[in-house]
Amino acid sequence: MKRDYSVKTFALELLMIAAGLVFLVPFYFLLANSVKSFGDLLSNAASWPSTFEWSNYQRAWEITRFPEAFMNSLLVTVVSILLIAIISAMAAYRMVRHNSRTNQFLFMMFVAAMVIPFQSVMIPLVKVAGWLDLADSRTGLIMCYLGFGAPLSIFLFHGFTKSVPLEIEEAAVVDGCTPYGVFWKIVFPLLKPMFVTVVILNSLWIWNDYLLPSLMLQSAELRTIPLATYSFFGQYTKQWDLALPALTLGILPIVIFFLAMQKYIIEGITAGSVKG
Repeated sequence: MKRDYSVKTFALELLMIAAGLVFLVPFYFLLANSVKSFGDLLSNAASWPSTFEWSNYQRAWEITRFPEAFMNSLLVTVVSILLIAIISAMAAYRMVRHNSRTNQFLFMMFVAAMVIPFQSVMIPLVKVAGWLDLADSRTGLIMCYLGFGAPLSIFLFHGFTKSVPLEIEEAAVVDGCTPYGVFWKIVFPLLKPMFVTVVILNSLWIWNDYLLPSLMLQSAELRTIPLATYSFFGQYTKQWDLALPALTLGILPIVIFFLAMQKYIIEGITAGSVKG
């Protein structure tokens, strides 16, 4: 039955549009001020630019060595999220399907690790990384992201794996499928909705992270985008006219990635169920 478009529905839509505009205000300030001169930016940050200083982007691109920082961020992010997602899916599947006391204890340890603040372990982390010759390297940074990202990912995969019917795995085994084949050919495709969710959550975190790279990386050629952007903020000066274009360049790839992957979350949720 067709429902009438009521005044209540119209008011609710207006309220949601207003709430959406509020969340877009920071983007306005970022984009508008990124093309202002330093004087105009300080005099009235909320105004529309009187003249567009597109050279700010060129200077920010050159000073941050953006292509190099972009490739560092891309390499660290892609490798980290693939390791986190694949290893976490495999570990969670093993814990669910082989529910021994050892696996129960390990799962409890992963859940407990989720509540430990990073600030409480960052100094020991740097010391251990130095002992293992992992400091100031992409490999060491990726291993740290794997360690910190695995607990939440395993927790998410663990709950989702329970919804996968055991009968289809047993049928695959009867047909001669190996244990690895059962996981990769049967179970893993059904984990697509959670896999995409884990990838997006970890991508947003790793791409925008500043604290861990600042602790692990010292070489200028290894700097990620957040580290390169922070070079505009000194003890006595803050180059906002260059920092804002650098921030815009830094968040643009991850925003595009999120918008592109958003449809796969919806498709995965609607099509990821098992059909009899």
